[in-house]
Amino acid sequence: MKIPEKIVFATNNAHKLREVREILGNRCEILSLEQIGCHDDIPETAPTLEGNALIKARWIKDKYGFDCFADDTGLEVDALGGEPGVKSARYAASQGAGVSDHDSKANMRLLLKKLEGIENRKARFRTAIALIIGDDVTIFEGKVEGEITTVPGGTDGFGYDPVFRPLGRELTFAEMTPAEKNSLSHRGRALEAMIEHFC
Repeated sequence: MKIPEKIVFATNNAHKLREVREILGNRCEILSLEQIGCHDDIPETAPTLEGNALIKARWIKDKYGFDCFADDTGLEVDALGGEPGVKSARYAASQGAGVSDHDSKANMRLLLKKLEGIENRKARFRTAIALIIGDDVTIFEGKVEGEITTVPGGTDGFGYDPVFRPLGRELTFAEMTPAEKNSLSHRGRALEAMIEHFC
């Protein structure tokens, strides 16, 4: 299968859009939802990352007719039984913390509070991508193992990047350059799997 010249990335997250465009480079043109006139609040109601990615991709394919892909990413912390997982972006809001969805600082504060005094800080980022080309639907996954730091570090990145240190590294994702992060990140690995699908 040949990679399309243009494909929609079904996200409203400007950070994700920039990151994906950097990773894919000039392989194809990545269209944003704004570029196709989509301003919908696409639901993310599935109990899994794969399910949410598929909901978003099908929404764009069915309503707008574009070949597209969508992702959902979760941070899974062993000591918390896999939390925040599929609720990563809405973690603080889902716990009744009186904050809005996608409040990264509130999410990190809650995570660090729950891990106070806990030695096991093993965690992983996992990304699921749902790709729809014509009638073909394919799911890809990427993950990176690491640990949760005791305090945030760095100002780059987004989400939980300031408190996630990949295995074998001294820097958090937020302390790395975009190129360094993309070379080993969960989203980068899922995108690599998608690119290989076209080769």
